[in-house]
Amino acid sequence: MTRTFQIAAAAAAGFTLFLAMSQAHAHCFVGSRFFPATLAIDDPCVADELSLPTVSVLKNGDDPPAREVEISGEFSKRITDKFGVSVESAFTRLRVPGGPSFQGFQNLETTFKYQFLTEPAAEFVASAALSVEWGHTGNPSVGAEKFHVLTPIIFFGKGLGDLPKELSFLRPIAVTGTFGYAVPTWSRIVTTSVDVDEDEVKVEFEEERIPNFLVYGATVQYSMPYLNAQVVDLGLPKFINQLIPIVEAKFQTPVANVLTSGTKTTGTVNPGVIWIGSSFQLAAEAIVPVNRASGKAVGWMVQVHFYLDDMFPTTIGRPILAGLTSEGGK
Repeated sequence: MTRTFQIAAAAAAGFTLFLAMSQAHAHCFVGSRFFPATLAIDDPCVADELSLPTVSVLKNGDDPPAREVEISGEFSKRITDKFGVSVESAFTRLRVPGGPSFQGFQNLETTFKYQFLTEPAAEFVASAALSVEWGHTGNPSVGAEKFHVLTPIIFFGKGLGDLPKELSFLRPIAVTGTFGYAVPTWSRIVTTSVDVDEDEVKVEFEEERIPNFLVYGATVQYSMPYLNAQVVDLGLPKFINQLIPIVEAKFQTPVANVLTSGTKTTGTVNPGVIWIGSSFQLAAEAIVPVNRASGKAVGWMVQVHFYLDDMFPTTIGRPILAGLTSEGGK
């Protein structure tokens, strides 16, 4: 285990032990439905929360594939009960078999999110967001680009708690999803090469198009806490009643300016499980590439996620403009 992982693991363990002593309610309730924070795609709610660390390990889609280790963190803060801002970055280490290693931070990313629809009776919630990846804030050796990327996104979540009693064991199921359109601020990159051959100098230009992408994903989750509290108590151990088995899928498809990019649809399917605590959650998922361009082998991802609005409800866990809050915002 590297020193970076040792520090991250120690910090997470210490923080988790501290949080286990607190008692509160989780942050993203819509009626009787709790939507947990998910790993591959964002959840549909606005909240005060912290994901630290999220660790993923996989062999990426490069040729030859590099072993990619990423440690990321995200901090989300409500401005009002409906509008919030999140800041995210990641430290990446790439190791090519028989070749050099590269490490550094990815570009900083900021997301502005507005929860515009909350229907408790239908267990439905929807949000709109603008995500900005700030170019030139990361290390190019690990893939951080020099240009910005603007991505408007729609998020939604729907619980099946309104199904009839005959289908009661399906009521713990919920689905969430995202759909966005990523637009880079550069449309192309032109590189110049100079070849000197005796008395002749040749200058060549190579153009690479930077495509726009559809970015989309979904989750299907089965909430054991919902089953226990809203459907039937099966007398299962408390640990089981705090689990949410989940399958996530995340994809991106180039749709414009793709003439020379050589890119195609990539994505992963991530089966896993989330354990819900009183003010934090732990999650683990496999990372299954959908094609060779997405990765070569199955990887894994783990996350520690904290509900700051439950931990510190009167300080950093409340909206900055608390006077503008209204009922039904959570």
